[in-house]
Amino acid sequence: MTELDEDGPGRDEVALDPHRQATEQDVERTLRPHHLAEFIGQPRVREQLELVLRGALNRGDQPDHVLFSGPPGLGKTSLAMIIAAELGAAIRVTSGPALERPGDLAAMLSNLAEGDVLFIDEIHRIARPAEEMLYLAMEDYRVDVVVGKGPGATSIPLEIAPFTLVGATTRSGALTGPLRDRFGFTAHMEFYVPAELEQVLRRSAGILGVDLRDDGAVEIARRSRGTPRIANRLLRRVRDYAEVRSDGAVTREIARAALEVYDVDEIGLDRLDRAVLGALVHSFGGGPVGISSMAVAVGEESTTVEEVCEPFLVRAGLLARTPRGRVATAAGWAHLGLPAPENAPGGQSATLFDV
Repeated sequence: MTELDEDGPGRDEVALDPHRQATEQDVERTLRPHHLAEFIGQPRVREQLELVLRGALNRGDQPDHVLFSGPPGLGKTSLAMIIAAELGAAIRVTSGPALERPGDLAAMLSNLAEGDVLFIDEIHRIARPAEEMLYLAMEDYRVDVVVGKGPGATSIPLEIAPFTLVGATTRSGALTGPLRDRFGFTAHMEFYVPAELEQVLRRSAGILGVDLRDDGAVEIARRSRGTPRIANRLLRRVRDYAEVRSDGAVTREIARAALEVYDVDEIGLDRLDRAVLGALVHSFGGGPVGISSMAVAVGEESTTVEEVCEPFLVRAGLLARTPRGRVATAAGWAHLGLPAPENAPGGQSATLFDV
């Protein structure tokens, strides 16, 4: 499954990076649910997906192609594997960047057996020539392989076995219209609320053999940025702290002490998040300021600030994006313990995760 490994933009603090880290494959495989009934959260998506799968099984048909969109770490890959398990089918896994040439895709499609599931992660990054070949495969279960070059080139039609394509994307807006329209079922994954993350943590703790107390689960959940992958990662880090510096039980006090060591604050901000927010307030007077200027101020790449830090700061209500640039909200000033100027957007100091 090396094709799926897509580390987030370079940074030292990976505990709160929602992208999958290369060292997490085995752990994630252990913690993944294997059936739809085991999957926690996303109730609307689960209900819709169950209807799609059960209807196809009852008719003896191949299910429609499925597209999952949403931020990283919310369970798109897990649901793809669950689809294969529910159908009793094999699954082939690849990623958009790995499909650079039509031949790469044709080779993979020709090796599919009838009823197989093909999962393409980050499908919006598939190369255009391969994407155009995928259109025909999704609709007619056929690909045209071009042999030769120039005037002597010949197109050979190649029949492929009926299959179900499951695509996942973190940027649904980057999908081309023709590709999006060929999916029979599309679903958007939402961020988890703390109560759902507590269920995820308890299930993971049971699998990993962690003595997780209820108050410890509450503390980790509210600092996990609404993302199960981050919750499981923090659970493992708190487990390490509990085993080394305590009796192994993860209580609220232990979770707080451990997450302080890992620079994760009360609402899930890490060192870089606080540096970005602090630079916006202290160096730029709360903004507006461009993303490049903020990145220079904190010594990071602009893509890191834009793709890893900014989405959470915006969701938490600490930062706002305006046509003139990024500005700190009243809640952002309050989180730093500073009085907000009168022109700061928003008058609420509560954050997204005060629920």
